[in-house]
Amino acid sequence: MADHSLGTPEQLRDPDFTPPLWKAVPLGIQHVLAMFVSNVTPAIIVAGAAGFGFGSNSPDFPELLYLIQMSMLFAGVATLLQTITIGPIGARLPIVQGTSFAFLPIMIPLVAGKGVDALAALFGGVIIGGIFHALLGTFIGKIRFALPPLVTGLVVTMIGLALVKTGIQYAAGGVPAIGTPEYGSLLNWSAAALVVIVTLGLKFFARGMLSVSAVLIGLVVGYVYSIMIGMLSVEQIAGSWSNAATFALPQPFKYGFEFSAAAIIGFCLMAFVSAVETVGDVSGITKGGADREATDKEIQGATYADGLGTAIAGFFGGFPNTSFSQNVGLIAMTGVMSRHVVTIGAIFLIICGFIPKVGGVIRTVPIEVLGGGVIVMFGMVVASGISMLSDVAWNRRNMVIFAISLSIGLGLQLEPGALQYLSDTPRILMTSGLLPAAFIAIVLNLILPEELADEATDEVSGGLAGQGKGSLPRSDRV
Repeated sequence: MADHSLGTPEQLRDPDFTPPLWKAVPLGIQHVLAMFVSNVTPAIIVAGAAGFGFGSNSPDFPELLYLIQMSMLFAGVATLLQTITIGPIGARLPIVQGTSFAFLPIMIPLVAGKGVDALAALFGGVIIGGIFHALLGTFIGKIRFALPPLVTGLVVTMIGLALVKTGIQYAAGGVPAIGTPEYGSLLNWSAAALVVIVTLGLKFFARGMLSVSAVLIGLVVGYVYSIMIGMLSVEQIAGSWSNAATFALPQPFKYGFEFSAAAIIGFCLMAFVSAVETVGDVSGITKGGADREATDKEIQGATYADGLGTAIAGFFGGFPNTSFSQNVGLIAMTGVMSRHVVTIGAIFLIICGFIPKVGGVIRTVPIEVLGGGVIVMFGMVVASGISMLSDVAWNRRNMVIFAISLSIGLGLQLEPGALQYLSDTPRILMTSGLLPAAFIAIVLNLILPEELADEATDEVSGGLAGQGKGSLPRSDRV
């Protein structure tokens, strides 16, 4: 419900309108709270996959802080590109940018167990992929036909399915703890479960900022609980705070630059998915906030900013950025379309990005507590994909496309050893599961004739084909 005390209905639908500052600042911070956990989580996951030590005395501790710092800083920079714009770059809309979960199935195999040395190739891929993503803005409208809900829904579902295992591992004690006696202990699960319970309670029974910030508050409650049960000590928190600098600037090419075919191909292919996601978010903002369709100029500018923001982040050790869908819902809920409100949130993120001590505090969140949060977040990614798939007409043709793409993609992800004789580049790309599933779905969607849509489907649906939604199988079948 829009708060008309902020301005007239016409003003609230105007991206160039600025509400009174005393209201604009908390609205901007509210946008940051809605996306903050999701924004820094990929950095922690990639660091964990690379084998970084998470203790404040670990030699990898400064690197982890830096990755968290860059996630905040360049989410803010990319958001400013969208709200303030530079020439054709940016949509001049209240679009909040943040680190994308979509690229995690590509990034995790690239760095798995390789430590800091793997980051040069990863960020090389981020830079090249970001430039490619920006180029998509010149013809994004012309390639949307190749990515209908069947394809995008499958890809988003696969992203979530690729990540849910990580959520469970974190809740049980984290990847380094696998095989140890404490892994999967009741104590570990109690912290994760508390986060899930608090998050769900606030999301469904609270209103306003409490509901919007449900995951963040759930993590705070879990954090306090972990201190109470001795999972985290005050001394550890103090050590992380004191070992982190008060102020630090980003360093260009901190981890070097390396051309990796697997990284470049993976990031460029995922750029298609991210670009389409941004198109959907821009359309959602203009429809929910201003009750109109997005213009071609807005969609093009948003895609340019998406890609350029990612490329700039890669130069300094930041991860790919994309528009955040949760903030689209927040605009529809508040009814405030002002891009200047989101600019305030972006400035807040940038300030946090220059203060490593913020990252130091985030780093102390126990992996089990974070696991509770990511279980909710990754589950929502799967649910979002299924929601997209609900728009698909489930005829024989589409069922075959979905079945084959999912079977091969998910199968390769679950059994990477099946491709052990491939060289590194194709093996990394194929065992992500995501890229083969997306490729197969796109190709089959383009080449399979539409006539298949009207044919019987018994051979692929166990005799339940052709039924209307919610109907029972016909009784005249033998």
